[in-house]
Amino acid sequence: MLNKTQIRYCLDTMGEMFPDAHCELNHSNPFELVIAVALSAQCTDVLVNKVTKTLFQKYKTPEDYLNVPIEELEQDIRSIGLYRNKAKNIQKLSKMLIEEYGREVPRDRDELTNLPGVGRKTANVVVSVAYGVPAIAVDTHVERVSKRLGICRWKDSVLEVEKTLMNKIPKEEWSVTHHRLIFFGRYHCKAQNPQCPVCPLLDVCREGKKRMKREAMK
Repeated sequence: MLNKTQIRYCLDTMGEMFPDAHCELNHSNPFELVIAVALSAQCTDVLVNKVTKTLFQKYKTPEDYLNVPIEELEQDIRSIGLYRNKAKNIQKLSKMLIEEYGREVPRDRDELTNLPGVGRKTANVVVSVAYGVPAIAVDTHVERVSKRLGICRWKDSVLEVEKTLMNKIPKEEWSVTHHRLIFFGRYHCKAQNPQCPVCPLLDVCREGKKRMKREAMK
């Protein structure tokens, strides 16, 4: 496991590599962000942005999503995985926002998880990006990078990864670190073919060293 100094080195290096790391889901308000993040489950941000480009022109308010038949909404998001289930959740969460939250997207993470199709990860993204609340959302990239580097243990659950990162990273850096971990995992430390030979973190990365050793033995 990495010590405090090594973790600091990793965070600073990722900051240098990806100084402009940010949420790549296009949106112009918290409501659009909730919809985009709900659509992004098991799907790439690129595909979601492709769909929301026209979706957000057609639907502006929770009422708009409720005023069309479910079949029409399904067609609008058909190219996204699990589109039937996601269409159902979008209408349910729209109804809930109108009836229980005065059309406002809640600022509280636990309140957000009451919305259909919004899990802990989604809620963390929304409070962090839309409202500036410090949070670390653990997606596949964040989990993979944290475990490969040895910030977290291989056997840690997603929730344990989140808690470990919150303990080891200063609170004021949670949100920016979340984005940097995603960029690092998405564009550098990829699931397949991570760029270990040219990685500036190779010296402190347990997984990278193992991979390089295996390559050398071939």
